[in-house]
Amino acid sequence: MKNFPPAPGLTPADWADSARLARMGQLSKTISDTPYLHWEQLRHRPPPAGYSVLEWWQALKFKRQLSSSQHDLLYGYGEQRVCTSHNAAVEARLANLSRQLGSPLQHDGDITRANRDRYISSSLMEEAIYSSLLEGAVATRAAAKDMLRSGQMPTTIDERMIVNNHRAIERVRELAHEPLTVAHVLELHSILTDGTLADPGAAGRMQTAQEERIVVWDKQLNRSVHLPPPAGELPERMTRLVAFANAEDIENERYTHPLLRSILLHFQLAFDHPFVDGNGRLARALFYWSMLRRGYWLTEFISISRQIYRNRNPYLLAYLYAESDQQDATYFVIQQLDVIEQALAELQIYLKRKREEQHSIRQLTSAHTGLNPRQLALLRHALHKPDAIYTHESHANSQGVSIITARSDLLQLVAMGFVSTARVGKKFIYRPADDLAKRLRG
Repeated sequence: MKNFPPAPGLTPADWADSARLARMGQLSKTISDTPYLHWEQLRHRPPPAGYSVLEWWQALKFKRQLSSSQHDLLYGYGEQRVCTSHNAAVEARLANLSRQLGSPLQHDGDITRANRDRYISSSLMEEAIYSSLLEGAVATRAAAKDMLRSGQMPTTIDERMIVNNHRAIERVRELAHEPLTVAHVLELHSILTDGTLADPGAAGRMQTAQEERIVVWDKQLNRSVHLPPPAGELPERMTRLVAFANAEDIENERYTHPLLRSILLHFQLAFDHPFVDGNGRLARALFYWSMLRRGYWLTEFISISRQIYRNRNPYLLAYLYAESDQQDATYFVIQQLDVIEQALAELQIYLKRKREEQHSIRQLTSAHTGLNPRQLALLRHALHKPDAIYTHESHANSQGVSIITARSDLLQLVAMGFVSTARVGKKFIYRPADDLAKRLRG
């Protein structure tokens, strides 16, 4: 991933040249701004007839700047404020996603009181795992999920990153009912980096002007790709960021869409890069806080980090495009809308699969009444993984219930002959019956 030189902008001389403005204005009315191209993408394409590539670009910039909003509390370098364009396609996507994320699902009760906690628990684990993998943690998804389910202590820094991430997301859910404070941000960073930093004292503490500034480093290129703003500015930047996070949707007669605000919160924290490590994880955690704070309840059921991990380049490019084009965060907004749409599409596929699995297991267990959805989920898992081992803690973590409820579920399954139990040390473990499928059929 390479840095880009600054994209050509409109100079004061351009704005003062009435003939040039008229020519740009005429072209801007006839050209589309979808897709939302950066100069590095556009300059390799054939321009409209009668115009140069530079004129085409400047006409697009003219169109964007006339319809853009500058966000007073968010800054790039110096006095350059973060801006976003009122692009019609982007605003339509914001409105559509806002409806989907904040409205009840209409899928014959796919998410019910009985399975809601289980789905949330699974989603939080996915986000914790993939957000850590994005930042360099080394672990397999299956092993990491088993660790979170069982509640076992991490044995490596990579595992600790994942456990910390899970704890931080749980804390975000608690904080969603409160206005954000600088202390909350520092607390979340402290949770995320607990036991993972070379200097433990750096957890929950922003960099200071006396320290060497941490840069964003590309390991493949072996060089920096982002130099954050000076550390001396960080306290003021953090204060502004928190004010932006808590601001009303309409302020000073200007409207900021709540989903847009959540995405920009993610963008700005990562740009400011206030901590020695964990900035990306913290930025994504703040996105979740903002979404839940604004009533987008379905956000708990999706993992944005999983989508970013699978296709990381567009995520990194969006930052570089914004930084090289006068801090135009529209590139990042579009990339994050792509991510959220992909995550929602995966959620629908997941719910459909779970619905089909639930139907199959209900047919298989039709002779056994009284099994609750948590027990059905465990039996479904046991049929796929006959060597699985369950504990009170793993069942509680998987289903999002208390240890007492988990113990009751498992003991009932023992009484019905579907699982066996044994004591290992101080813990009871449970294994599927060897002939589980036969027993379920009655």
